[in-house]
Amino acid sequence: MVFSSETFLFLFLPAFLTAYYLTPVRARSYTILAGSYLFYAWWRVDFLGLLFLTTAFAYLVGQRVARHRQADPARAKLWLWIGVAGCLGVLGVFKYLNFFVDSIAALFGTDAAGLGIHWRLILPIGISFYIFQALSYLIDVYRGDAKADARFIDFAAFIALFPQLIAGPILRYKDLEDQFRHRDHSAEMFADGMARFLVGLAKKVLLADAVAPLADLAFDNSGEVGMALAWLGAAAYMLQLYFDFSGYSDMAIGLGKMMGFRFLENFRYPYVSRSITEFWRRWHISLSNWLRDYLYISLGGNRRGRLRTYANLMAVMVLGGLWHGANWTFVLWGLWHGGLLAVERASGHDRRAAGLAWALPVTLICVLIGWVMFRAESVGQGAEIYAAMLGVNGWIGDAALWDQVTRESLAFATLAVLVCVIEPRAETLLAPRGGPGIRADGTAVGVDMRQALLSTGLVLIGAFAVMKLAEQSFSPFLYFQF
Repeated sequence: MVFSSETFLFLFLPAFLTAYYLTPVRARSYTILAGSYLFYAWWRVDFLGLLFLTTAFAYLVGQRVARHRQADPARAKLWLWIGVAGCLGVLGVFKYLNFFVDSIAALFGTDAAGLGIHWRLILPIGISFYIFQALSYLIDVYRGDAKADARFIDFAAFIALFPQLIAGPILRYKDLEDQFRHRDHSAEMFADGMARFLVGLAKKVLLADAVAPLADLAFDNSGEVGMALAWLGAAAYMLQLYFDFSGYSDMAIGLGKMMGFRFLENFRYPYVSRSITEFWRRWHISLSNWLRDYLYISLGGNRRGRLRTYANLMAVMVLGGLWHGANWTFVLWGLWHGGLLAVERASGHDRRAAGLAWALPVTLICVLIGWVMFRAESVGQGAEIYAAMLGVNGWIGDAALWDQVTRESLAFATLAVLVCVIEPRAETLLAPRGGPGIRADGTAVGVDMRQALLSTGLVLIGAFAVMKLAEQSFSPFLYFQF
């Protein structure tokens, strides 16, 4: 089940919210857990068991870590390593075992079947996200940043919280533990959540899905596209990925508000960045912060000399690439970004970039080059797109491919670019400038017409997105595969 589906919008969500608000406040974690498990089981009920076992394991180990943290730090550390090894073991088996087998087979010039291996493990949806959340909980308990929760139901509801279960943001228990005990529910917050959800739905359905055919056309015909279509396809994917993933994050944050939760922002207009360092402060913020706090700092950060700092940046980004998927394309993508971060740190560009006019277009080109390998199904396909972008196949390439480029896709691609330009100013545009209330002299203040018009516009956009959704085929979010 995905957010941008009629089943979710017209069946699951209304039923869940009705049950949620009819449940007594103290028992709402039970409703969250039941709804989230139903949401996950809609995909495959058998992998629900893996989610539950991972949750129970992390909870029990967290209890042990907390019990020994003060009295016996060595034992607490041992339990922490048991927890980390267990969680990473689950992730390693289900996400990387196929990759390992295929890589070994390739060394011998064959495939998995040639080695006598005729099975493939299915990647459980959302496993990267809920494993990272379990790991952050264990580490925070060990560091004393979070308390080992006395109620298993609250912890289980946190791990399985359906708005972010499948594709983030990556939540940390220490940021939500108080909200599981006490959170506000109000009509205003619910309305804000609905508005944010509609914005995300529009991003996904009206922008990401609309430009996707351009990216698919270029990458599916990587050996035949010309220079123009290669650049167009790469730029289309750059837009598709942003609006798809930020749209999901908007929907998750909106759903959280409808339930009384306040999630941290996951995107902050990344395509206005003037350096790769700034880009990673704006793109997938929850992952960037996770990698910084739990991996980069643990490796020594920038405290052990310049060369070690550069090596740490490279290692973190390579591991961040592998987190996205078990493919050499993600390793190369991580190396690309790690190398750029190291160069910026060494040259001081990350500190000077704000005042450089050329920094924005150069950063965008660097990001786009990276997205090509990120999107490619293999290193070979990525290399073909790079070659086409350099003009190896000429400016046009296979002219017949241009017959598949529709005016609608080009129009929505143009719209997506305009949204990227306008979006950073949206906070100011959408900020309320007064509203209904009572003045000091006791006279009534009328409705803020500007806000009313904006609300009406959101409803119309949301309605259009739903109508568009009804006419198109199933389109899962891109980050589901990670």
